[in-house]
Amino acid sequence: MRTAPIIAARVEFDPNPGMPPRAPDFDDLYHPRQGAFEQARDVFLAGNGLPERWRGRPRFVIAETGFGLGCNFLAAWSAWREDPARCGRLTFVSVEKHPLVQADLVRAHAASPLPELARQLVDRWPPLTPNLHVLDFEGARVRLLLGFGEALDLLRHLVARVDAFFLDGFAPSRNAAMWSPGVFKALARLAAPGATAATWSAARAVRDGLAAAGFEVQAAPGQGGKREITLARFAPRFLPTAPPGRAWPAQAPDHALVVGSGLAGAATAQALAAAGVTCTVLERHAVPAAEASGNPAGLWHGSVAADDGLHARVFRAGALFAAHTLSEALARGVPGAMHGLLRLEHRSDIAAMNDLIDRQGLPPDCLRALSAAQAGELAGLPLPRPAWWFAQGGWVDPAALASHGLASPGVRWQGGAAVQRLVRRGQVWQALDAGDHVLAQAPVVVLCNAVDALRLAALPRRWLQARRGQVSWCDASDARVWPRLPIAGGGYLLPLSDGRLLIGATSHGDDGQAALRAADHDANLARATALIGRSPVREGAALGGRVGWRAAARDRLPLIGLAPDMQALRPARRDAARLFARQAGLFVHSGLGSRGLTIAPLGAALVAAQLTGAPWPLEADLADAIDPARLLRREEDQEGAP
Repeated sequence: MRTAPIIAARVEFDPNPGMPPRAPDFDDLYHPRQGAFEQARDVFLAGNGLPERWRGRPRFVIAETGFGLGCNFLAAWSAWREDPARCGRLTFVSVEKHPLVQADLVRAHAASPLPELARQLVDRWPPLTPNLHVLDFEGARVRLLLGFGEALDLLRHLVARVDAFFLDGFAPSRNAAMWSPGVFKALARLAAPGATAATWSAARAVRDGLAAAGFEVQAAPGQGGKREITLARFAPRFLPTAPPGRAWPAQAPDHALVVGSGLAGAATAQALAAAGVTCTVLERHAVPAAEASGNPAGLWHGSVAADDGLHARVFRAGALFAAHTLSEALARGVPGAMHGLLRLEHRSDIAAMNDLIDRQGLPPDCLRALSAAQAGELAGLPLPRPAWWFAQGGWVDPAALASHGLASPGVRWQGGAAVQRLVRRGQVWQALDAGDHVLAQAPVVVLCNAVDALRLAALPRRWLQARRGQVSWCDASDARVWPRLPIAGGGYLLPLSDGRLLIGATSHGDDGQAALRAADHDANLARATALIGRSPVREGAALGGRVGWRAAARDRLPLIGLAPDMQALRPARRDAARLFARQAGLFVHSGLGSRGLTIAPLGAALVAAQLTGAPWPLEADLADAIDPARLLRREEDQEGAP
C-alpha cells in the first residue's frame, strides 16, 4: 500500500451552542443538528440491531467509514458498557482521510454527553501518521483500530470479519470517493455472513452500490426530519475461499503453548492471555529472558526512509504500538524511560532531513529533524551531527519486561523445559522433551525461541542467522559523558537508572563463543566515540559486558505468522506469501534481530488476532512482509529465475 501525508481536518466550530461543527473542505456538517449521539443510536446502533445482536457472543466487530469526531465509536462503546449481556470483546475499525488534531478533538467533545469515554479517547489520540493505529480500552476488551488515509486503500488492506458497518462519510454529493463501487466491493470482502450495514444516506447511488456488492438493501424511516435512511444485510450469491495465509479459525482455542520466554515469548503470552487464551510457556533455561533478552536494557524506536517502504512502515507501526504497551509496563515499575530517542544521521544534512519529513507529512509528535546544536541541547552534550528525534521511543529493561508479561493472569511459566520436538496428534500439538515425555499440549503452539523455532517447525535453517552481540558498560564514575536520553546511530549510548552507562553493540556471525572479548569492548567504544565525537569513558575505565545471540532474517524483517507447510503441494499461483499452505495451529514469532522491543508487542498482537479470529492490527501488505512464507516464495522465485 502506498502511503501519503495525512492532512488534518479543518473544522469550523459554530459559536451557537448545540450547533454541529462543519467541515469546510466538504461543505458539510459533521453530524445532523439533532445531535451526533442521537444519530449514532437511531441510525447506526438500532439500524444494525445493536445491542441485541452482540449479546452472548465472544466478539463483535464493527467497521466504520469516516471516523470524524468519533461519536459513533463512543456511542457504541457506551452501549457495550451499559449492556449486562454484552459481547466479550468489541472491536471497532474505522478509517479517516482527514483526522482531527488533538486540540480540535478536545474542543469537539468539550460538552460531550459521555465525558469519561471522550477523555480516554482524547488521551489516547495517536500521531497523524499513515498507519493502522491500535487503541485499547477496558483492559483490551474494547479495541479501536483507527486507520488514517484513503478509505479505499485502507479497506483493501484490512484483514477482518465484520459483523456491522456504520457508513458515515460525508454526503455522496460532497465526498463521492467514500461511496465508490470500489469501497462497496471492499466492504463486501470484509463482511461476515449475515453482516448488516446502516447509513444516514438514502441516495440512489449508495443503495445501488450496496446491492451490487451483495447486500440486500431496504429503506427505513428516518429520524429528526430525515424521511428515510438505508439499511442492508450481506447476502451474497457465493463466498470465496480464503487463502491459507488468511484462513479464519473455526473458533478461538482456550489454551496455547508458547515456546521460549524472551521478549517475543513473554509478549505473545501476555497478548494471548489478554485475548482470553490461557498459555503455558515452556523455557529451556531456569529463568526467563536468559539469552539476548537478558541484556541490561534495550531501545525501541521507529524508522524513517525516503520511500516510506515496508521496513519503515513495519517499524513505525511497531514503535507506535510499543509506546503504549511499554508505557503501561513502565507505569507498573518496569525499569526504563519513554522520553524519546535520538538517532544521529550519517548521510543527510538537516535540510534534506526536513525535506523528507515535509514530503511524508510526518508530525512532530512522531518524528522531528534536529540540527546538531538542537540535538546536543536535548541530549545534554555536544553532538557532531544532526539527528532524528523519535518521540515514540525510549528504553526498557528487557528481562524485567519479560517477567512482567509472564506474570499476566492466565499465563503459566515452566522453566527447565527444553522442547526437543513437536508432534501433532489429532487436533492437539504435543511438546516432547529429549526422553519423548510430554511437557505440555494444546491445540496451538507459538514458537518464540529464536533460531530453534525453525527446527521445531521443520523450516529451513537458512531462513534465520544467529548473530553474536556484545554490549559493554561502565559505572557512572568512569563515564566522561552522561546523556539525558538514549543516543543511537551505528552504536548507542544509554544511561541506565542503576548508574551504569550502557554502550553497544557488536554484531558478528555465530562462532559459539560466549566469553567477553576485549576486542569487542574496543569496537563498542570506537563506535560510541564516532557517534558523539569523543570517547564516552575515562582512560582505563573498568568495563563490564554481556554476550547474547539474536536471530535475524536476511531482509532484516521478523518472521511472524502461521508456519508454512514444507510438505504440501505448492499453489499454482506463487506470487504471494498468503497462498502457501500452512501447518494447522503452528505459529512462528521469531527473527526480531536487534528490534525486539520495537516489534515484539505488535507481533504478539498479530499472532493473537490470527489465532483468535480478531481483526488484524496490521495492514495486509505489512503482515505479508513479515509472514514466514515470504521466504519460501522468494526461494522459489530465485529457483525459477533464468
